[in-house]
Amino acid sequence: MTNNNNYCVIMAGGIGSRFWPYSRKNKPKQFLDFFGVGQTLLQQTFERYSKIVPSENIIVITNAEYEGLVKEQLPSLQANQILLEPARRNTAPCIAMASMHIHAINPEANMVVAPCDHLVLKEGEFIEAINKGLEFVAQSPQLLTLGIKPNRPETGYGYIQIAEEQGNNFYKVKTFVEKPQLEFAEVFVASDEFYWNSGIFLWNVNTILNAFNTLMPEVCPKISSGDFASCPSISIDYAIMEKAENVSVQLCNFGWADLGTWGALHESSPKDQHKNVITTGHTVLYDCSNNIIALPEGKLAVVQGMQDYLIADTDNVLLICKKDDQSAIRRYVNDVQIKLGEEFI
Repeated sequence: MTNNNNYCVIMAGGIGSRFWPYSRKNKPKQFLDFFGVGQTLLQQTFERYSKIVPSENIIVITNAEYEGLVKEQLPSLQANQILLEPARRNTAPCIAMASMHIHAINPEANMVVAPCDHLVLKEGEFIEAINKGLEFVAQSPQLLTLGIKPNRPETGYGYIQIAEEQGNNFYKVKTFVEKPQLEFAEVFVASDEFYWNSGIFLWNVNTILNAFNTLMPEVCPKISSGDFASCPSISIDYAIMEKAENVSVQLCNFGWADLGTWGALHESSPKDQHKNVITTGHTVLYDCSNNIIALPEGKLAVVQGMQDYLIADTDNVLLICKKDDQSAIRRYVNDVQIKLGEEFI
């Protein structure tokens, strides 16, 4: 039976600049069907969590300019299920706003906070893990994050080091580590003490609001007074999770990936015998390996001699670059914006 005290907040306000040129300012990646399955990342996320909490308890928080896209893609949402950020201020003010909104509806609420750019391969295990986490935070005033057992030394994810076990696969958090260099990632994976930080959080609404009032006391009053834009731009990790004392991690393994970059999409997608990923369009490849190619439907690319590249073609932008240089794409976006304006962003 579904627990009516359980809520979900889907964060859907990012620009997704690392997925440029497919992810554009007027239609970022969360509103795109990256896998050609007939559902966007936002729609897939909503459907996933609607199997855990009542659909009327799912809140989507997004930037004000994407209100129309959210309503178009999730037409069943009521007006009070869409929260609009008047400015981009990263995840901490976003989560504070959503927590205050839910507290006003249900002061006993338990929340799961989720980005909408995650891939989940084992849905049954995922649903079981979220339900287990919601039970945990309903009974204990902990800020809970989900830790994923790493299967490779990934440098694109943050890590969580575990401390003492609290029982039933819940642990105290010893420390958070930002995206490491490869040599450190290799040590982390070998140690069995470090888990990927999924960026999925669970807590009781009072627990998170107490954390904001203690660690960021200026944020909630600014939001209450309608001054969201003056909130600091800071992530929930830096603002709360890395500073709070009552932080726990639940160890999970449900086939998770964060689709934050083209490289992550390549890692998570089906590949041909030469490890090429073709998301859309048609290709004829010669001596090509470990590439990711994304084309408009009906378009053909004939490619020779490319290894470890991204080839992404849209209506007015063609991008060809090394697929694993994640910081480079943001630089390209900035350079294009400076030289050519908003037309190609």
